[in-house]
Parts: sequence; structure tokens; C-alpha cells
Amino acid sequence: MDKKVYTMKELIKKFVPKKILGVYHRIMAIFFAWFYGQPSKKLIVIGVTGTNGKSSTVHLISELLESKGYKTGYTSTIEFKIGKKKWENTKKMGMLGRGNLQKMMRDMVKAECTYAIIETSSEGIAQSRHIGIAYDTLIFTNLTPEHIESHGGFENYKNAKLEVFKYLKKLPKKIIKGKEIKRGIAVNGNDKYANEFYSVGVANKIVYGFANEKKYLETINVEVQKLSIQKNKSLFTIDNMSFSTSLIGEFNIYNIVAAMSAVNLLGTPINDLKDSVNLLKPVPGRIEFIDEGQNFNVIVDFGYEPAGVNALYKAISRIEHRKIIHLTGSAGGGRDKARREILGNIAGTNADIVVVTNEDPYEENPRTIIEAVAEGAKKAGKILQKDLYVIDDRKKAIHFAIGLAKEGDVVLLTGKGAESMMAVKGGTIPWDEREIARKAISGGVDKV
Repeated sequence: MDKKVYTMKELIKKFVPKKILGVYHRIMAIFFAWFYGQPSKKLIVIGVTGTNGKSSTVHLISELLESKGYKTGYTSTIEFKIGKKKWENTKKMGMLGRGNLQKMMRDMVKAECTYAIIETSSEGIAQSRHIGIAYDTLIFTNLTPEHIESHGGFENYKNAKLEVFKYLKKLPKKIIKGKEIKRGIAVNGNDKYANEFYSVGVANKIVYGFANEKKYLETINVEVQKLSIQKNKSLFTIDNMSFSTSLIGEFNIYNIVAAMSAVNLLGTPINDLKDSVNLLKPVPGRIEFIDEGQNFNVIVDFGYEPAGVNALYKAISRIEHRKIIHLTGSAGGGRDKARREILGNIAGTNADIVVVTNEDPYEENPRTIIEAVAEGAKKAGKILQKDLYVIDDRKKAIHFAIGLAKEGDVVLLTGKGAESMMAVKGGTIPWDEREIARKAISGGVDKV
């Protein structure tokens, strides 16, 4: 049996008591906030937390604010932005370590941004990365089981999310250019845990959601009454006002309404956002259609956890199609092992053909992950070499899946989205899921 080789990070986690690590993280957070000149006190800071939709909501808030003439910066799992400059997040983390995050906000101040939008993850909160950030507005998207192993249970995971809301309540008043910045929160009223987030004592609150979904709070302020999903656009109404967007799927509308609620908290009426919503651009790698003139649909999506993939299937169900061919894996070797079989089962239940392949194994044996996902698909009734295929090489698997497609089919490639690398043993390798898909459709040779 091979002897396990621990990384420095793993050694620290294994041998340093959690309490000592916690004190260390807090000290470093406070230090870097001071070192970079407390930049968040000079910005209006919006935090977005939840399980799904964080990066997309960050992106959409920025677009809506900029449509109203404001200059923004943001940090998200997908990319970073300061003013007009954008670049990919290659750090493989949604919320940067304290020094990098504070430096990023310092650079936003230098670029004369008015707003900073920060994707705020449970892992980041657990490591005190929120300490030293003077938030003004917080958005809660939703809560489903994720990172359960690293947090030691769902309650710990939920409490990490709640911690940043409690932190917001305790922050001192912020004055920018002689004006007090009001604190506010926006909460998804259709989420089972809405009340726990809503109950945090902040004066300005908005609840958003859908009229036809179960409500966990009595009043929904920003409510989607009607929704129509078409192949290339979504139509919805709020207070009898009609909105149109090129973003497809119910979960995208949740993200848009969350972003609208944030901007509303910051002073812009919902009815002033109609044109801005119409101009919103799809988020890279989120239900992104790859169109090379083929007579079937190929969709690339970042979805890598059960609730997100289920939401993706709900969106696809509204698109006219014949068969669904789903290529999947399980992101994050060494973590969230329980979701592997669940993901395979979701694919096996909803897709006509399932292709299981590699996806960010990190230091773990990729085959171990692949077999766990395939086992879930088998339990859903899929049979190897009939409607279930296991292909270790993801590039070959993409070519294979697209090669199976016929007119009217949907090929769904999940887990990588717009990421430019794959995390493997010993480091990373370059990756471009969308380009590989384009080459597979056209019959060309990809360079990845």
C-alpha cells in the first residue's frame, strides 16, 4: 500500500489545534485589513453568500450597477474585476485569503470604484476571511448540503453562512463622503432556511422569490409572478412589470432577482431596472450554449453539486429536445465524497445516456471518484456500455459524448464551466471545456 504524502496545508490541519488555527486566521485577517489601509471602509461592500448562484449573482449585481453609471469591482469563483479590467480566477477558491482580498479592495479604491461585490464562501468565513471587511449589504441565495466534510456537519456549514450576517449587525456605522451608508440584507424567501437569515437584526430587508414556490417568509417583496422559459430567453413579471433576459432557466432568474434586490437595497427602484435586465449577459460557463451550426444542443455548465445539477435539469426540461447525453464527474478530489454517488444517480435518473469521466481529482486517484459516480448511475438503472460509459480521459469523453448526439439531442457537459485549468496530482493542467466541445462538434483537433 502506498504511503500517503501530506502537503504542508494537510499537515497544519492535522497537527495544529483548530482553536489555535482560528486565532491565527483572525489575527491575519485584522493585520491585512490594517496593512492595506482598511479599503472596505472606503467602498460600499456587497457580500453574496449561499450554496448556489454566488458567482453569477456577483456578476449580475455588477452589471446592473454599471448600467446605472457606477464603477464596480468584484471577486468571484469565476473571475476578478476592478473597473474595466477583468481576469480569470485561477486560484480554485471563491473567497481569497485575507491578504489577497484586502489588496484587491485596495486596488478597487485606487481605481475609484464605488462598489465592491465579494463572493463570501462558508470556507472563507470559517477561516475568518470576512473579518476586516466592512460589509454594507448581504445577499443570501440558498442553502443545500455542500462542504459538509470540511465543516464537520450541515449545522456547522449553515452557521458559517449565518456568521457573516451576525458580523454585519455588529459593524460600526460607515460614512463615505459625508453620507451614512445604510446596512441591508436580501434573502431568498423560497429557501427552507430563509427565516434564520432574515431574523438577523438589520433594519433594511428585502425578501425575493417566486410566487408559485413554497414561501418560508410571510411577505416576499420582490416576487416573480409569471415565468416563461424559451430556447434563447426567459420572460418574467414582477408587480405586473414584464422583464426579458437572454439568461435561461429558473435558477438564472433567481440570480437576477437576487441581484435586482441588492441594487434595490442600494437605492434603485425595481421599475428602473427593466432595460438593464434586458441587457444582462450570460455568465461564462453557466448554462452556456456551444453553437457551431450543429443540429443538436451542447451546453457547458459549472454545476458540480446535486442542487445545482437538479436545477440545471429543470431548466433543460423547458427546452425542446430528444435525448439527453450527460457527461459528468465529481469536482474536488478528497472532499464531499458523499455527493459522488448522488451526482451519478441524478444523471442516471434524468439523462438517457451518462458518460462518467475525470474532473479536478487533485491528489486523489481519479478512478476512485469516477467509479463512485458510475455506481450512482448504475443504481438509477443505467447499464455499462449500453447507456453508461466510463472514460477516464475527459477530452476523449467529451468527443465521445458529442459523437453520440443526433438531431434534437442535448449534450450536457457539467463540472468545469469556463475554468482554464484542471487540478490534478502535483498541480494543474490547462483546460478549456468550451474549446474542446467546439472542436468535437466541428471534427477539428483541439490543442488542450
